[in-house]
Amino acid sequence: MGVRVTTASVPEEERAAYWGGAVSRALVPVEVVPRVGQPFDGRLEAHRLGYVRISTLEADPARVSRTAALIARAPQAEPQVGVAVQVLGRAVLEQDGRRAEVPPGGLVLYDTARPYRVDFPERFRTHLFHLPRRLLGVPERELRQAAGTAVGPAQGCGPVLLPFLGTLAASAHEYPAPVGDRLAGSVADLVSTLVAQLTAAHPDDGPGAPNDHLVRRVREHIDRHLGEPELSPETIAQAHHISVRYLHRLFEGEGVTVGRLVQQRRLEACARELGRRGRTAPTVSAVAQRWGFVNPAHFSRVFRAAYGVSPREWRELRTADAG
Repeated sequence: MGVRVTTASVPEEERAAYWGGAVSRALVPVEVVPRVGQPFDGRLEAHRLGYVRISTLEADPARVSRTAALIARAPQAEPQVGVAVQVLGRAVLEQDGRRAEVPPGGLVLYDTARPYRVDFPERFRTHLFHLPRRLLGVPERELRQAAGTAVGPAQGCGPVLLPFLGTLAASAHEYPAPVGDRLAGSVADLVSTLVAQLTAAHPDDGPGAPNDHLVRRVREHIDRHLGEPELSPETIAQAHHISVRYLHRLFEGEGVTVGRLVQQRRLEACARELGRRGRTAPTVSAVAQRWGFVNPAHFSRVFRAAYGVSPREWRELRTADAG
């Protein structure tokens, strides 16, 4: 079930705050400051597609800010990656010292875990796609490189990504839960590809950059072999003809250890599968074994630690949401 908000019946002096509150609830807390001396009108429509939140915002000229203070008020909030597709009007996004001018028909990527600001100098309409950062499987260093960079409709993967996202925003409410989950996975894959493209276009000159290709190969190897219980730092190092010590050194700048990454990716695969509906849904233990968890009790413990509920409760909640 989607959310629709309009300021049409709100007193004029309260409209910006009302609309900003709706955006904050649908996505992440932000501050909205309308252009001085002009009336303000805003609309919002929001839907969920699996773990992706899709919102369409339309409003008069304003500045939307995600400040450090707002981020600090919710330290436990899961970091989200956002992709803004500009439909009407221009947008100027600033994050990490980068300034991206987004024309109609373009898009820009940003990270909600760090402050950013978006100026809309004219009446605008934009589609926002938010998804958990951990599901992209990209290093934080690469995400920092890609954030705050605009992509035009004829640039890089823009010709593929922009029509897909536009269609998805218009039809998100029509898909049943199993289809929505699969489409959410496609969004995550495409956004990961976008990050890779932007990173390649603006390579990092810092230490460790020459090894990025090896880190990417290791991540791809992990994803291909998630279902193998024997997958471990030792087998991964052996497959890439490097020592375990060197493997761990490669991942020192990734913000996660190799063992933790394997566990995260397995849990993400289990969560996706448990959230799907179907007549012949597999048992929790079958899903755990399929993705490399040998011990059901251990799987339940680490799943609860990551998602706050047991695997069975996760399945029930997702089924209830879909119903």
